[in-house]
Amino acid sequence: MASAKIAITMDEHTLHRLDRLVKERVFLNRSKAIQDAVEEKLEKLERNRLARECAKLDPGAEKVMAEEGMDEELEQWPEY
Repeated sequence: MASAKIAITMDEHTLHRLDRLVKERVFLNRSKAIQDAVEEKLEKLERNRLARECAKLDPGAEKVMAEEGMDEELEQWPEY
């Protein structure tokens, strides 16, 4: 995958914490640490969005639709 170079600003306390993790070899370098953190945050936001959308569903209505779909599929199969 192609990569793009960016610049960020970070407070010194956070930067020192990040550098400590790099020094302890938790991360290969600053760039990798920040890339992993951003990817993790984006995945979490996407999971939360999916959970919010799922919470809007009506379980009763979903069950009725699922059963209707099953009835249609069963009608396509010959009886033995």
